[in-house]
Amino acid sequence: MLTITQALYDRIVEHARADHPDEACGVIAGPVGSGRPERFIPMLNAARSPTFYEFDSTDLLKLYREMDDRDEEPVVIYHSHTATEAYPSRTDISYANEPGAHYVLVSTADTDDAGPFQFRSFRILDGEVTEEAVEVVDAY
Repeated sequence: MLTITQALYDRIVEHARADHPDEACGVIAGPVGSGRPERFIPMLNAARSPTFYEFDSTDLLKLYREMDDRDEEPVVIYHSHTATEAYPSRTDISYANEPGAHYVLVSTADTDDAGPFQFRSFRILDGEVTEEAVEVVDAY
């Protein structure tokens, strides 16, 4: 299960809406081994595409060095889908290379008549996708 603060949840949704119609992407880092998302890091979608996201390689290298210096790891890796449901695509699955991360997808398309967005979290390990519950809390 992903436990995330309301403030971080809101920031992910806000980023997804702001970058629409392009996909938004980013990371929430947390202390190594804690599994607790704490530091919100919006990234630039280098692909600038409504159907694909890509972290800029220079920005990603800088981020990983910074996380290493701060004894952090990527706890949440998020991106948005602008025209489809919040479920990992084949491309998303093939690029999922952080076995301990929660992969959050936000859809800014109303694909299920449930409202203006979907917020879902998945574990992706060796190409296998497992949806997990999301608990939104006021604070940890």
